[in-house]
Amino acid sequence: MRIFIHLLAVTALLTGCADTTPKDQPTRILAMGDSLMAWNNISSQSIPNTVAKTLDEPVVDRSVSAARIIYRLPISGSAGLNIGKQYQTGEWDWIIVNGGGNDLLLGCGCMACDRKLDKLVTDDGTTGAIPGMVSELRKTGAKVIYVGYLRSPGVGSPIEHCRYEGDILEQRVARMADLDAGVYFLSLRDLVPHGDRSYHTLDMIHPSIKASTAIGNKIAQIIQSE
Repeated sequence: MRIFIHLLAVTALLTGCADTTPKDQPTRILAMGDSLMAWNNISSQSIPNTVAKTLDEPVVDRSVSAARIIYRLPISGSAGLNIGKQYQTGEWDWIIVNGGGNDLLLGCGCMACDRKLDKLVTDDGTTGAIPGMVSELRKTGAKVIYVGYLRSPGVGSPIEHCRYEGDILEQRVARMADLDAGVYFLSLRDLVPHGDRSYHTLDMIHPSIKASTAIGNKIAQIIQSE
């Protein structure tokens, strides 16, 4: 297991923290998170890439694959595997963030995860690592869009057994967002039709380009509506 996590960390550091920002343009949007956010960035078709293209403005993408909300190791945490530490100082109007899935999948195997769920966010959405992180992001003056996860299409996905825990996590995050008009929760619960494999890559975990594009467009719509 340690070897597996180490390989994930190495891959994460190689594939994360893409920057979509031309150096001569001002920026107002920051993206943070795990592989949901970072996937497809090598081909410039990740979620932050789509947001940048749709809005026709730069987005700083600090997301890293395999990153977690709760991550104790200091060096790799500072390098991006701790989502909160992905934050980069700036005059942000919007911060797009996701996370928590790797905490459940790698932290408790999506089984008997009650304690882990409570550490991430309590049932009422008021305390835990996620509300704490979002509170710190809001102190910068930025509005926060917290993005949920793709659901398994119910065919051949190794994360199918995580559905129940994922639903609970997102119910709690939605309650957190309801407490602050400057926090938006984007649920992806209904994005993937049952039996449709086209929203996932071959591993049936990560988003396909189609999914990254659809999610990025939904985020851009939230920003455009304000």
